[in-house]
Amino acid sequence: MTTPRLGPSAAPDAPARPSSSTPDQDVRPALFSRDEYDRRLAAVRRRMAFQGLGALIVTDPANLFYLTGYDAWSFYTPQMLFVPAEGDLLLFLREMDANGAFRTAWLPPAQIIGYPERYVHRPHLHPFDWVAFALRRRGLIASAGPCVGLEMDAHFFSPKGYRSLVNALPEWTLVDCFELVNWVRAVKSDAEIRYLRTAARVTTAAMQAAIDAIEPGVPQYRVAARIAAAQVEGVDGAWGDFPAIVPMLPTGASADTPHLTWSDRVLREGDAVVVELTGVHRRYHVPLARTVVLGTPSDDLLRLEEAVAAGLRAVLDTAAPGVLVRDLSRAWNWRLAEYGLEKHSRLGYSVGIGYPPDWGERTISIRSEDETVLAENMTFHVICGMWMTGYGYELSETIRIGANGAEAFTSFPRALIRK
Repeated sequence: MTTPRLGPSAAPDAPARPSSSTPDQDVRPALFSRDEYDRRLAAVRRRMAFQGLGALIVTDPANLFYLTGYDAWSFYTPQMLFVPAEGDLLLFLREMDANGAFRTAWLPPAQIIGYPERYVHRPHLHPFDWVAFALRRRGLIASAGPCVGLEMDAHFFSPKGYRSLVNALPEWTLVDCFELVNWVRAVKSDAEIRYLRTAARVTTAAMQAAIDAIEPGVPQYRVAARIAAAQVEGVDGAWGDFPAIVPMLPTGASADTPHLTWSDRVLREGDAVVVELTGVHRRYHVPLARTVVLGTPSDDLLRLEEAVAAGLRAVLDTAAPGVLVRDLSRAWNWRLAEYGLEKHSRLGYSVGIGYPPDWGERTISIRSEDETVLAENMTFHVICGMWMTGYGYELSETIRIGANGAEAFTSFPRALIRK
């Protein structure tokens, strides 16, 4: 199967399409059945109707993947999926990306449209100028109705892109869709759970590689290198995809600060190293955090270990379908209070598909005011991180809400790892 380039003589909104029906071994099979993709789209459209949206513009790469299967490192340039209340989806990408998008997306090539290269990184042009005109040529502006949803908080939807749409489509009232597709993603299908279980095997291998690499005299970057290799290599039958977030290694006194990565700092006897990483398979993430101590742990660290273990047990014992998310937070807070401790940040969040710069779904947060009702096959990264002054301790699990309670995707010991 070959794909022609869209040259200057191509129609302004010509689709990227294969020119031959010859089988192409480099076209990836769909990750899910067409029935599953249809169910996802139907769920999105139900929420669109509930929110009074005549159409939806999707720009989050995780949501593009969820609805179409499209998967490439192309999200640094503007791209969008146009989702009308009824009718065909249209995926708009940079021309060079659209020409090969049929290799991962289930969409027919006629629904994958490339915008010209001359619109990329220009000070006075934006690709959405071209996309808006392409939608207008297809007669889709009036049919979408006056109210169209946008992913206003998506990482790769820029103010300039928003301005382009507002100026080019004055007939539309563009409104925040409030993470509409993300909320549909919150409950996973059984097929998605299988991918998460495969990702968990990669997670386990990566965490073990980190633990094996952490020794006195070893620089942080070497630990990160061992983790990265394991994240890609995976294990038999479970290869690794690129993570949405790189390994994080707060160490020693800097373990009081989350989200630090690595440097050339050399590990020393007495250091406690917080390792937060993920395994990824087919874009599905299973994050995990553990703390490794070189030598004898301090009394403060031992106190955190005991408190966090008790709090996590309380959370896992509470989690079940029908329980409110806030009840997980309250279970944690009560146990932590017994140790005279408190945690001001949220305890966790919904997780699944991820693209840089985040593996979270930006919907459900485990905190005292979240009244979301837990449902079977929701999945969460539960982060029992305690960042004190001059030291810290982190223990996390990615869990599935099962019919009878919480199920952890990995089986690492939930304790301070001593070396």
